Amino acid sequence: MENFSLILAIVVVTALAFDFTNGFHDTANAMATTISTGALKPKVAVAMSAVLNLVGAFLSVEVANTISKGLVDESGIRPEVIFAALVGAILWNLLTWLVGLPSSSSHALMGGLIGATIASAGMGAVHGDVLVTKVLIPAIAAPIVAGLAAMLATRLSYSLGKKADGKAAAKGFRTGQIASAGLVSLAHGTNDAQKTMGIITLALVAGGAVAPDSDPPTWVILSAGLAIALGTYLGGWRIIRTMGKGLTDLQPQQGFAAQTSAATVILASSHLGFSLSTTHSVSGSVMGAGIGRKGGVVRWSTATRMFVAWGLTLPAAALVGALAESVTDLGDWGTGVVLVFLIASSAAIWKISRREVVDASNVNDTADEPAGVVTTAIAAVTPPPAGTVADVLTATIPAPAAATASTEPAAPPAAAV
Repeated sequence: MENFSLILAIVVVTALAFDFTNGFHDTANAMATTISTGALKPKVAVAMSAVLNLVGAFLSVEVANTISKGLVDESGIRPEVIFAALVGAILWNLLTWLVGLPSSSSHALMGGLIGATIASAGMGAVHGDVLVTKVLIPAIAAPIVAGLAAMLATRLSYSLGKKADGKAAAKGFRTGQIASAGLVSLAHGTNDAQKTMGIITLALVAGGAVAPDSDPPTWVILSAGLAIALGTYLGGWRIIRTMGKGLTDLQPQQGFAAQTSAATVILASSHLGFSLSTTHSVSGSVMGAGIGRKGGVVRWSTATRMFVAWGLTLPAAALVGALAESVTDLGDWGTGVVLVFLIASSAAIWKISRREVVDASNVNDTADEPAGVVTTAIAAVTPPPAGTVADVLTATIPAPAAATASTEPAAPPAAAV
């Protein structure tokens, strides 16, 4: 029994560690556009987001119940399985943070849980209908819906503000953007903090500490809310840079439209119990806002890397979770080996990240990105400039070197005196 209690304690601590990584990994979702447009100073933005994440954690338990009661069969789960799932989720979060890609912490957690559950109890322990209806479909629909809403909202914002004074309008939209950023942070707490509540509750059920079908205990809600708030306050500056400056250059009107659209989608999904990716929602809304402004651009090479990360999240976390479960299944020493591996890998990733530090002082600094394949192809088929045929040919076809030389014979050199 003592050994079991130790295992359960390890699972709870590891779950809170995941919640912490979720916080700094997803700070960008709420505050990247606010920081990039200058509506709030970086440290003020992350502090505000942290407080509202904590508040949001207490508003609902619907998503937590989806994780703890719906996705996998509770009867086939041991605490070691939960631990293995968390290992896969944490390592994926840290790897994508290192390269500055806004991937889904939610899908990392669910991927790890699915992989570890299959390794432990087989395919039958995963509820496929819940996976499809409450995870996969929202994963595809969320960025599309948020993107379309943000694109329309951006166009409406510019249309309504045509006759307004430019500086006054920008100031008004920055104020609105602060409010919408707060709403996203609140929504993030209602959605993402609950995922950790759900995973801890599942571990408690698996360990016999609480009855099956129980809601998360109050101490679980509080600890999960505090962990994600602390991670949010520290700020995932690498991902904030990508979300705020790497995808597109946002003006206050676009930032307001993007965050309002994303918050609406996230809050609606939390109410329905969909384990939605806030990253997908906010990324989709940022791209939609970029397209919505006349002359606005989306850096599709960055977006493509992000899409690839999204597609890999579930299977990659599932694979690591399954491998970790195979090792923990060997006994207590196997669990110890996995724990040491997790700590060592996390320390190594942090050490690598120190080679190029991104923090509040340089989060808005970006390097010019090379033209992507699409941009290069468009440039290659761009029609020639207007003018006569002769002018066009002269401008586009360089003259042969022999033709540029003078045809007159060179004068003989002057005789030396």
